[in-house]
Amino acid sequence: MATSSKIFLTPALTGEFSFGEHSEASARKASELLQENHDNHHVFFNKNGFHNHIAHHLLTIYALGASPEVIQDQYNRNASYQRSPEPVDENVVEEIHDPSKFSKYLKNERYYHDYLVFFQKEIDKKGYKEVINEYVLRGDERADDMLVRMYGGFLHPIIHLGFGVEFQQPAIIAEALAQAAAHDKWLTPFFIESEKKAKASDQPSKSLVELLDSIRADKKLSSAAHWDDDNKIRDGILIRAKDEMIKYASQWTVKPEELGEKTAEMHNAAVYFTGGAQHPPKRVKFDFYYMHCVNCSIFFSAFLKQPWISSANKVRLLEWKSRLDLTMYASRHCPPPLLDDIINYEPFEAGKPGSSWEGIIHRVLNHPDDGHASKLVRAIAHGDQVCKPFEGSEKFRIKGKMWLQLGNMAIDSVAGSENESSSWVRSAGFDQAWEKVEDRLRAQL
Repeated sequence: MATSSKIFLTPALTGEFSFGEHSEASARKASELLQENHDNHHVFFNKNGFHNHIAHHLLTIYALGASPEVIQDQYNRNASYQRSPEPVDENVVEEIHDPSKFSKYLKNERYYHDYLVFFQKEIDKKGYKEVINEYVLRGDERADDMLVRMYGGFLHPIIHLGFGVEFQQPAIIAEALAQAAAHDKWLTPFFIESEKKAKASDQPSKSLVELLDSIRADKKLSSAAHWDDDNKIRDGILIRAKDEMIKYASQWTVKPEELGEKTAEMHNAAVYFTGGAQHPPKRVKFDFYYMHCVNCSIFFSAFLKQPWISSANKVRLLEWKSRLDLTMYASRHCPPPLLDDIINYEPFEAGKPGSSWEGIIHRVLNHPDDGHASKLVRAIAHGDQVCKPFEGSEKFRIKGKMWLQLGNMAIDSVAGSENESSSWVRSAGFDQAWEKVEDRLRAQL
């Protein structure tokens, strides 16, 4: 049985999108290694806030049907550079239990382990569903503070939470809550002001693709982030064009009865601006930051299915996700999504089994990285399923065979890369991001 401190997977629980067979041996191996990561590793592998992706990676490849040997190999590859958490300070854990002192140690990776133990104790007493509702979704000052932090760090805490909810693992949920506690909350004014502006409006919601088009056409906003900004949202968009960003972000709203379609719309739009952000004649690459918007999307299907999350909170979670997606799009200089590059893409394995979904998944299971590629492939494959009922709508620009094309683009884009850095471009709307990317093979032009 899974608990706040014990990982326990079974072949019966394989998440929102799964593929292939799921053996008891794979479930045991994934559980064993997730436990080792939980017990022995910090959620950041260095003190600069670089995230430990082991939990994401192992749960993803487990869902995609990885063998015990593949799971072990991928774990070994990424465990080698992790670091141990700081020792628990029981005095700090006790202080955190005092609501007036809960925030005292936030935004400090030094106290990740203390918050982890705190949330484990809370989950033991109340269950993970009540803890998430109390500490993230209640709507009071403390919960709103934590909710903002969930969307920090390029979505990593809420991705981690999504994995915990999707696979019903309280220990992963405790990690996610503690990870959020270690993140900053500079997105607070953006989220709260966008929400207030949206509630004050009586206008119907615009579609996400309409808003992406409007943001790209807005010269002030589309040029607000500069190449040399340290953080292009914080230091670019929210400094030079905050009002404009809030204006557009507040124009996407969700009604409870629209949650299913709007969740699919969010997923489709994220894949659209991410997969379409190409730079011919350069080789196909995915933007590292946009990719996180896609990878996070699958978990909103999981949130949608939870009866213990209120409709109002499902609406809020989804609105915040898409508003941040719009901001992420603006922050990379708004590259126009090139649908023709998707439609006309010639896969490396064209005409061979490797270009099918089965072939793509087999290739990504064995791809030597930290899990970003497998998460991307899984999220694209899931998007194909959840968006299919809505393909007749003009709000959904990715449809039909484009999904398989995007799956091939994703695995081909990382194939042969020398390291994680060369697998992606960073800030795809800037010419500088593509300077070291080689040109495409003639067949792909």
